[in-house]
Amino acid sequence: MAKMATTSPILREPRCRLAKIKRRLPRETPIELCRQDEARVCQETKLTRRWARRGTRPSAPKDQRRSSAWFLGAIWLAEGKAAGIVMHRCNSEAMSMHLEEIAFHVAPGAHAVLLLDQAGRHGSAELAVPPNITLMPLPPRCPELNPVENVWQFMHDNWLSNPIYQSYDDIVDQRCFAWNKLVEQPWRIMSLGLRQWTPGF
Repeated sequence: MAKMATTSPILREPRCRLAKIKRRLPRETPIELCRQDEARVCQETKLTRRWARRGTRPSAPKDQRRSSAWFLGAIWLAEGKAAGIVMHRCNSEAMSMHLEEIAFHVAPGAHAVLLLDQAGRHGSAELAVPPNITLMPLPPRCPELNPVENVWQFMHDNWLSNPIYQSYDDIVDQRCFAWNKLVEQPWRIMSLGLRQWTPGF
């Protein structure tokens, strides 16, 4: 009987690349795995489910304005920590600033391997990557491999559902409020990011 493969081919390549990164670093250098993603927050609302007394028809305001902001966030599953910034645009400059923020949260003497998708700004020649970070692109068209997607969903469902943003500054303030609540709950970061493959990756 043929033996079933225990590792998905889609995960084998990133694991091999991680091993190469470890060999390139000084011996005994601690490795921190973190995941990164971006989310656009717009004044134009998307309706979500809400609690209501049986038999009632609750109203949910709908905003048609188009001001928006971009949130760039990264999480460390093993440590339960996070780093994020809010920007008006999402481009190479914004990504470089986010990498600076991530580098600041890396433990002294450690090296971070940042897993992220293959958006154009992540591979731009203009991107400034700090020396304590190595970028590791995930395979294309595999959003399920990035647990930060779960973080965005949780924040919208619990702290940002059916909002009305009065202005761009209000978008930034409410988004930062939700992110800071998440940062105060490291166990939440770990549970939201859990994947069957994560401990060995």
